[in-house]
Amino acid sequence: MLRISVKESNAEVVTLMLEGKVAEDSVELLASSCAEVLRGPRQLILDFSGVSFVDKRGIELIHKLASSRVAVVNCSGFVAQQLGRKG
Repeated sequence: MLRISVKESNAEVVTLMLEGKVAEDSVELLASSCAEVLRGPRQLILDFSGVSFVDKRGIELIHKLASSRVAVVNCSGFVAQQLGRKG
């Protein structure tokens, strides 16, 4: 299960707070939430401080989003390792 909430929103940036697991059906939920924000000119920040696990589909989505106007911040060491990132 994944909970997505807007942490901050202004004319330039939207920050989404994620809590739970980016896995199974929640990957599609995250993809659609991101697509909605990215339709406009704003940058998207995904705050992963509440994420405990990311499955293979979630990892693929995050890597795809990283090539857009999307930044992933506040990953735990475990999640950063899953994503192939340093801390």
